Amino acid sequence: MQIITFQNLEQITPFLERPSGDFADFRTQVTPILSAVRQEGDIAVKRFTTQFEGYTPETLQITNKQQEAAVHQLTPALKNAIERAYHNIKQFHALQKESPFEVETMPGVVCGRKSLPIERVGLYIPGGSAPLFSTVLMLGVPAQLAGCAQVVLCTPCNKEGEVHPAVLFAAQLCGIHQIFGIGGAQAIAAMAYGTESVPKVWKIFGPGNPWVTAAKQLVFLDGVAIDMPAGPSEVAVIADASANPAFVAADLLSQAEHGTDSQVVLICTDKGLIKAVLDAVEEQVQQLPRQEISRGALANSKAIWVKNAQEAMLVSNLYAPEHLILLVEQPEEYAVLVTNAGSVFLGHFTPESAGDYASGTNHTLPTNGFARAYAGVSLDSFMKKITFQKITEAGLINIGPTIMEMALAEGLTAHSRAVSIRMDALKMSHTVKFRID
Repeated sequence: MQIITFQNLEQITPFLERPSGDFADFRTQVTPILSAVRQEGDIAVKRFTTQFEGYTPETLQITNKQQEAAVHQLTPALKNAIERAYHNIKQFHALQKESPFEVETMPGVVCGRKSLPIERVGLYIPGGSAPLFSTVLMLGVPAQLAGCAQVVLCTPCNKEGEVHPAVLFAAQLCGIHQIFGIGGAQAIAAMAYGTESVPKVWKIFGPGNPWVTAAKQLVFLDGVAIDMPAGPSEVAVIADASANPAFVAADLLSQAEHGTDSQVVLICTDKGLIKAVLDAVEEQVQQLPRQEISRGALANSKAIWVKNAQEAMLVSNLYAPEHLILLVEQPEEYAVLVTNAGSVFLGHFTPESAGDYASGTNHTLPTNGFARAYAGVSLDSFMKKITFQKITEAGLINIGPTIMEMALAEGLTAHSRAVSIRMDALKMSHTVKFRID
């Protein structure tokens, strides 16, 4: 990790750049895959699965029998862990439900809003170097709570054509039964455009490699909504003299093991702690089975020495991390200064892993600085909010002049006439007193 002393925001900004990625190149590679799936359907999906995944599927959909068998392939301990995580995630997301509301903005003018589920959603669950069954819960639980009528899940199979049983078990808990053993850009295309087997959806969720990310970006241009812009996983850890170097190192490595393009940033108010943490990182990384991946990520990472909490938070808010861990003596004092972060973890005994798996918050979060403007996946992500309004005869008399004045000032005469023609009709009927409240 490169060690930097903070001087000012202008000086530190170049060091907070994410590892560069040429998504234009990935989009170029993905475009013909999307086109082929759109035109050829299942045939193209199977062809690309053979080409990229190394096996040829007879059918794309996972059978009910395969889903039911998954329950018996897991150890009781893992089943219990998944069930506990499901309970916690459901409890947290259930509190995000909003009630419909109405307000009379002026006499006779009533406006309201209510939330409705997005009917058709697609969930993409990566399966490359690790089966991310936790992501099934993070996406499946809010979809279930929202009441989405159709939930389609795509995830790549192993070379034997099998989906990891933990993925299938988590899907069962979330009430997901339309599961397809396909991955990559071809899976995104199948959900975006529909095939003979895979239903077309209206919004696609889930992380993935650069090809999957590029595919999501391109189908968005074709009118299919996506959850958020996404990139490699990242974490910023703010630590002071009270931090345990081993804890800090473990949190940094928990993100570094995601991939060589992941980034970890350490922000320290204690210069001596930086060396202790780097020593602990070296000691711990040697014990990891994904050591090579972790070292690749660390090569792109930074350790920044700052003088105090205010400087630490200036750097963090500029970086806008996906995950922010506050390993400091008074984390609440830092937390009130957070303006840009996907999810925040307070205190020495709140590892980021808790949010990744089981505390209850969602781990599908904005990366690559998008935390400045985007929130992580929530119940709202699976809902659409529709506004309603009703104006009485008296209400139109009250608000009509305001509408007409504004419409005419914008040069939109027909907008004004849509009001005036009604007001003229009311004058003719003599049913409403003409006064403005």
